[in-house]
Amino acid sequence: MRIVVDREGCGGHGRCVAVAPELFDLDDDGISLPLVDELATDQEAAAKDAIANCPQSAIRID
Repeated sequence: MRIVVDREGCGGHGRCVAVAPELFDLDDDGISLPLVDELATDQEAAAKDAIANCPQSAIRID
């Protein structure tokens, strides 16, 4: 599984970084950037929290 961010849909609110800083950062444009290529089982809960907290619904797990 991997984290996918809709870069055009991301509003740069940074909630994903606040909720799961081990999984997300913001790039120079303020857009969410996943920090991991493959999501580990123990990271799933944090990723789901970030998804739930994204006001733009710009994050998903594939």
